Amino acid sequence: MAKLKRLATPSDDVLNIIEPVSSDELLDRHLNYPILSPRHFAQRYNKLYEPIEFIFNGQTHKIQFNYCANPYCLWFGQPQERFENIKNKPSRYKLTSKGRYRTDSIVCNPNHEPHPDKKSLNCTVTPISKWSVAEEIKRLATMDIVKDIEPDYVFHNENCVTDSYTPFSNPKDFYRRGTSSGGSQKWQCKECKKITNVLPNREKKFTYNQKKNDIMPMFAKMLINRLPVSRTCEALNISPKTYYHKLEWLYRRCLEFLERYEQKSLETKEVDSLWLNTDKMIYNLNNVRKKGHGGLRYDNVEDKLMQTQIIVSGDVDTGYIFRSDVAYDWTITLEDIKEDTVYYREDHLYEFSRKNGRLRFSVLPQPPTENDDETDLEYEMAFNNFQRRNKYIDGLHTNSNYTAIAHLWLLKQSLHSPKWRFVTDEDETLMKSIYRVFKEEILSGEAHHFLCKIDRDKTLQEAFREHVVAASKLKAWGEANGFEEQSLRKLATTKVSIELNKKPLYKILSDGTQNYKVWAKSTVEHPLPPSDKGHFSVDCTTDTSSYSDEYVANMLLKVTDRPTSNFMQMIRRRLSVLERPLVTARGSGKSYIYANFNPKYAQMAVTILRTYYNFCLRTKSKGKKARLTPAQQLGLIDKQFTLNDILYFK
Repeated sequence: MAKLKRLATPSDDVLNIIEPVSSDELLDRHLNYPILSPRHFAQRYNKLYEPIEFIFNGQTHKIQFNYCANPYCLWFGQPQERFENIKNKPSRYKLTSKGRYRTDSIVCNPNHEPHPDKKSLNCTVTPISKWSVAEEIKRLATMDIVKDIEPDYVFHNENCVTDSYTPFSNPKDFYRRGTSSGGSQKWQCKECKKITNVLPNREKKFTYNQKKNDIMPMFAKMLINRLPVSRTCEALNISPKTYYHKLEWLYRRCLEFLERYEQKSLETKEVDSLWLNTDKMIYNLNNVRKKGHGGLRYDNVEDKLMQTQIIVSGDVDTGYIFRSDVAYDWTITLEDIKEDTVYYREDHLYEFSRKNGRLRFSVLPQPPTENDDETDLEYEMAFNNFQRRNKYIDGLHTNSNYTAIAHLWLLKQSLHSPKWRFVTDEDETLMKSIYRVFKEEILSGEAHHFLCKIDRDKTLQEAFREHVVAASKLKAWGEANGFEEQSLRKLATTKVSIELNKKPLYKILSDGTQNYKVWAKSTVEHPLPPSDKGHFSVDCTTDTSSYSDEYVANMLLKVTDRPTSNFMQMIRRRLSVLERPLVTARGSGKSYIYANFNPKYAQMAVTILRTYYNFCLRTKSKGKKARLTPAQQLGLIDKQFTLNDILYFK
């Protein structure tokens, strides 16, 4: 019998991080903090190349992402190493510092021994905190999980002779005394006569502790059909507090539904070739001050609108959306940052050695020490900025780089395929996140990354015109070259194959001693542009020299951003808190009146919509006459669900 569920919290230890700082090092930090300058302190406790270890789902994982992120470079994905047998004992990488308040970089040193087709390309990559990546993975993993509610029952009074008995193990030693008004079973000990309420099972009372549960179907429909919070409250005659309580309940029901129909199905499912389209959506968060921290003064406030990012990944073949994560940690508090800063002395560490390096405020500014080059004025300004955040809604924005890495790492654990294909736009954050998380697969040739470059400024009429003209030009090209009997798809493959033969996606260069390959950055125009996008170009940033031109052409023709574009359009059109800005009444500017003010509820709303989108909305399926849901096309289920199925499944 399934128990009642609750949302997981950080204290549930969904992921256990093995602390990378020993007690001896911690003592050493506290002793050296007032003595050493920040530069020497950071160098002494540099954690740049050390992996971090954590336990997730019963397995121990080690992660280390600070290495070259250029797939064509000889050092790509290689750990730091010191070459003892070479003069001056050079290392594989060096860390370059550009001064205070500037980002450090990892730079590839030259290789001293020639390689058949690769060379160190003097690449640079921004280092990241592995500890903070692990914290972000923990945050995202915790959001996906629901836990059984397991109260600590006391069934007996003190000194009862049967104090070790429970109604679960010894039901004959208890009386049943009916149920409470909330539906919980009452048990009474036959010896001490103590009565105890026991929570019902989900099958018996899945609406336990829920008032006005009859409004839930309508509430769910209003939520995913862009009805604002205030209008929903008016229509359903509920308060805003009840609205968010219902939203959280619906979110939990979706997680329970996904646990049964998504997570368990994906554990055993393997596809021959998995095409993932990943993209970022940016929306404006209404940066609201807490109650009692407002007022008429505007000389000590943060930006009213804060850009917040959502990372979305979907399947190119079926349109199924696997994850959608908001780059905002609402579980962290400034008090947590303060405690970590003082405990680990993180304010004098490099950003990539900090526990909270992913957050907008990674440390609490501390008064300058004796050998600190920070002035008192600089300290006061930084401290005031930190303290000002206390007036605003709880939580902190996270660097989208960390969210993207954690997002992709969790996808790697839940999806199974021998071949990985990734499609993104030219976003360095997403590209390097893929290179870091899937470096083993890229090195072995099992994973490739494709670019999809689309001009978003075209009108629909222009895009459709380009679609029609491109098809006619392709047909004319086929007739002129003796391929008139081929289909348009086959003609497109042939045309791209010929282009690749003349101009590959990579270049072979020479430095006089060895030949090596580099990414050519020569995009290919898609010969069959869709009617709603028009001409767009595609490219591959990983090494495809081992494949035939025809095979690469077929992969390039499959490149599309449709899965994430469709879902992000759905977010804009169906969730009022994430819709595009409205034109003001004066017509002089933009209004973000319905913009979300707490990303916690944005994450909940997006997850609810993702569940509905994957399991309830039917779309055109490739090669099939019937319209199927993305979950049906992926093979997770064999039927279309409804909102009521999500709300009331037992």
